[in-house]
Amino acid sequence: MKKFLAIVLATGFASTAALAADFTAVDADQNGSVSMEEAKAAMPDMAEDAFKAADGDQNGELSADEWAAIQG
Repeated sequence: MKKFLAIVLATGFASTAALAADFTAVDADQNGSVSMEEAKAAMPDMAEDAFKAADGDQNGELSADEWAAIQG
């Protein structure tokens, strides 16, 4: 439930352009995951709680699948 709420909040505050953000474009350092900093660059309104809720494996970064879940 927390993950669902966080995703709804994150996507609800994101701009249309951010929702269309491609994972490879957001992954600025091309390390295969999206950091909080990279996510905030793409979605400035993303709250840290929403990021952490989307981080299913709790490794501090979002995988392509975790990023896709935020995008809807």
